[in-house]
Amino acid sequence: MPLPKIGNLAPAFTLENQDGEKVSLKDFKGKKNVVLYFYPKALTPGCIVQACGIRDAKKDFSKVKTVVLGVSPDPVKKLKNFEDKKELNFNLLSDEDKSLAKKYGVWGKKKFMGREYMGVKRITFIIGKDGKLKHIMEKVKTKTHDQDVLDYIKENLK
Repeated sequence: MPLPKIGNLAPAFTLENQDGEKVSLKDFKGKKNVVLYFYPKALTPGCIVQACGIRDAKKDFSKVKTVVLGVSPDPVKKLKNFEDKKELNFNLLSDEDKSLAKKYGVWGKKKFMGREYMGVKRITFIIGKDGKLKHIMEKVKTKTHDQDVLDYIKENLK
């Protein structure tokens, strides 16, 4: 599936977080910007770097009225383990059936070390308080992801 279009309403969702609680996009409409970032697999090196950067920038995200939601195809139990081991302070959402990844166009062919396989692409979506898609980051650098997202929000979303 193609990526959703900037300017359109972001595709709705309700998924379980690491505590088994339901989290919906509509929970934040009119209140907060949403950073919805897809990552391939919990507790892998790049995903740890990316998540820890977000964890450490939580106050900065709060200052710009933004909530961060990480999404992967991992089961709730693995996400809880990720949260506990890395002391994460934001919601990790379980998309085991990959329905949200498909809706957002991030499920597809990937290449690694000459091998092709299907997987979740590391892509970030920035959704405004109005529920509309404002920006898509297709080239995510795990080490600077948190600052790259914050910079975009500070410059473009008031």
